[in-house]
Amino acid sequence: MRSTSSAETVAAAGASSATAVRRTGSPRASSRRVRVSSVVVALGFVSLLTDISSEAVSAVLPLFITGALGMSTLTYGFVDGLMQGATALVRVVGGWASDRGDHPKWVAFLGYGVSALTRAGLLLASGFLAITALVAVDRVGKGMRTAPRDAMIAASSDPRTLGRSFGVHRTFDTVGAALGPLAAFVVLWAIPNGYRTVFVISFGCAVLGLAVLGLMVPDLRPRRAAWLERHRVREERGLPKCKGCTCDLTALAPGGKQSFSWRFLTEPGVRRLMGVAGLLALLTVGDGFVYLSLQTRDGFASKWFPLLYVGTNAAYMCLATPMGRLADRIGRAKVFVASHVALLGAYLCAAVVGGGTASTVATLALLGLFYAGTDGVLSALAGRLAGPAVRGSAIGTAQGVVAGSRMCASWLFGLAWFTLGRSPAMLLVAGLLAVAVPVAWRTLRPLDARLRTQAAA
Repeated sequence: MRSTSSAETVAAAGASSATAVRRTGSPRASSRRVRVSSVVVALGFVSLLTDISSEAVSAVLPLFITGALGMSTLTYGFVDGLMQGATALVRVVGGWASDRGDHPKWVAFLGYGVSALTRAGLLLASGFLAITALVAVDRVGKGMRTAPRDAMIAASSDPRTLGRSFGVHRTFDTVGAALGPLAAFVVLWAIPNGYRTVFVISFGCAVLGLAVLGLMVPDLRPRRAAWLERHRVREERGLPKCKGCTCDLTALAPGGKQSFSWRFLTEPGVRRLMGVAGLLALLTVGDGFVYLSLQTRDGFASKWFPLLYVGTNAAYMCLATPMGRLADRIGRAKVFVASHVALLGAYLCAAVVGGGTASTVATLALLGLFYAGTDGVLSALAGRLAGPAVRGSAIGTAQGVVAGSRMCASWLFGLAWFTLGRSPAMLLVAGLLAVAVPVAWRTLRPLDARLRTQAAA
């Protein structure tokens, strides 16, 4: 009964937004009155708590590996690449499972649960291999939950304000991402080498986030909701009912078997998005390297290190919703590509010799701007290019391509730092990114016009 009512709620939300457009004759006018779904807000609180947990650990991990364990930047590059890439295939599997079973909530719940268990494992781990294994398992959990969660956001949101919905969710998410490193900073300030205390706080927040997801987020069924909406529209327009449900959404029928297909990957728009996202991600250096570069350059104490994460996440938090609105207004593909110019600026600031405080603050702000214009916007793009039957798989595949490319980027940059040095390595990746951005802009430019045409249809 609960799944049926939630599906009908999503269908009704889509119907009310469509009715508003017909009455006003202006999608932009109606979008101003559309509120962000309660599902988006609930998932925002889940992400807030979970990011406090994960980012508290991530904020101390570079120092824990290079300082407490005495490893090199080459070793950290391997671990950072593992953190980025362990999610690649699992993101695709998580999206596929949510589409196949039409229960994205429970696929996401499993992913959040796996990550929570790794927090408990960190309390017992002491060696490099154990920590590496736990980091990999945690990233598997993250990969499993991300696409189903984003599919629920897309299913419960008005298509015309999808960028704003993802922006609001990412704002909640980034509040947690800022509070996590801040908590780690307070702990390390009060307790030198208090890494275990950070892990205890991380575990507690992960369990709370899991509880909020299980108790407060409805079991949305996007496939069923799309079927209900299709047949409601037919009835509203006076069209005859489908005999035996033979319309093109037969696979979406409640209780029916879904004939899942990966053919959406052959569509030109999807191929363009995947290719460009993978190329740009291959030139995206992990944040930990940027922060280690700033610390090496300026020589500030290790206890201040977690505040670098706070600075980036604070900028991301302030800019996520405005960038989502901007993407809805001028085009999501444009915002996605243009935001990599901010990443290029961050690399140049980090590569400056003796940059000082102003350069450090600029680096953090530019990183925050980059994430605000790419993270949720990529999911919004993939979610609109694919139909409701394969939305989770499309989002998961796009995120998986990015994760796999970033894994390679971390490994290659760790090697470049080890062989060339800090500043030359940063300048090298900045130069390559400067060449890639114009190519990406030209490739993705047609997607915005296509999505505007779909929205107006």
